[in-house]
Amino acid sequence: MLLICKFYLQNNKMPKNNATNDNLLLNIACNIIIPTLILINLSDDNYLGIRFAIITALAFPVLFGLKDFVKIKKVNIFSTIGVASIILTGSISLLELNPIYIAIKEATIPAVLGLATLFSLKTKFPLVKTFLFNEKIMQVSKISNIVEINGNKEKLEVYLANSSWIVALSFFVSSLLNYVLAVTIITSQPGTIEFNEQLGKMTALSFPVIAVPAMLVLMGALIYLFRGIKKLTGLRLEEIIKNKDAT
Repeated sequence: MLLICKFYLQNNKMPKNNATNDNLLLNIACNIIIPTLILINLSDDNYLGIRFAIITALAFPVLFGLKDFVKIKKVNIFSTIGVASIILTGSISLLELNPIYIAIKEATIPAVLGLATLFSLKTKFPLVKTFLFNEKIMQVSKISNIVEINGNKEKLEVYLANSSWIVALSFFVSSLLNYVLAVTIITSQPGTIEFNEQLGKMTALSFPVIAVPAMLVLMGALIYLFRGIKKLTGLRLEEIIKNKDAT
C-alpha cells in the first residue's frame, strides 16, 4: 500500500518530460523486481547465502527511499514508513522469529494508516488533502473560491470527509490482503532457503494481488470527489484538473 501511495503522489506531480515514467519504473524495479529475483534465485550458499541475500534484497528499497529523501530534501512520510517496514522485515528474518510476525507487520502498517486517515478528519489537516484534494492534482484555489461564493463550503467538506472514508477503506483492504497473502505464502521458518523464496514470491505478488485492488478503491475516491466538485461548482473536468502546463 505504501508503494501505491508513492506511485500515486509521484504520478501527480505533473512533470513536463518523461521523468515520472522513468521514476515509476525505477520504483517498481527497486521495490519489487530486484528484491524478488535476489531472494528467489540467490539465496543458495553457492551464491549470496540466506542472510546476505535478505540483506542485499532489502537494501534496494531502503536505498531508493533514502534517495527520495536526498532528492526532495524533506521527509516523505511514505518513504519513511516504507523504510521502517523493510527494516522490520529484515529484523524478523535475520532474528529467525516466527513467520507470523511478518503477516502481523504487513497488516498493521496499512491498518494504522487507515485509522490515521480517519483520525485526521478531526484535525485541521485531513490526509485526504494530501492524497486527492491538493494543488498537484486539482485547481484547489479556483474550486474553493467558487464553492465559497455558491455557499457550498459545508457540502464540499462532506465530500472530502466521504472521500477520506474511501481512502481509509483502501488502506483496510490492503491490510486484510497483506495478512492473507503473508500467511498463505510464508509457511517456512526464517533462516531457510524456502523462507527466502517465499518472501520473494510474496513481494512479487504484492503488486497484482494487493496494489491493484487498493488502487481501484483509491481511484474510486478520486472519481467520487471529482463528481462532487462538478456538482457543487459547475466546472468541467478539464477545469478542475490541474493544468500540466501550469507547473
